[in-house]
Amino acid sequence: MTRSDLVEALAARFAQLGQRDAELAVKAILEAMVEALMQGQRIEIRGFGSFSVNHRPARMGRNPRSGESVAIPDKRVPHFKPGKALREQVDAAPRSGASG
Repeated sequence: MTRSDLVEALAARFAQLGQRDAELAVKAILEAMVEALMQGQRIEIRGFGSFSVNHRPARMGRNPRSGESVAIPDKRVPHFKPGKALREQVDAAPRSGASG
């Protein structure tokens, strides 16, 4: 599902919400989530999961072409942990032939 698919699904589910309003709602939600993660906050959506920021320490890597060592700096990375209800729903869903 893409962002456009999400906007279309929201607009279809709530008839009073036009396509433009649905687009603005999705944009506002995503911007709020990004802002919270940038500030190091944790986002918890009960029954769905939680988003947080993990720290990856600096390490030494290797250039696969030349074999020389390369310093990889530390960084903050977003992380999603699905909630129990989401995990159970996904596991109970019929499996498609593409994966699983």
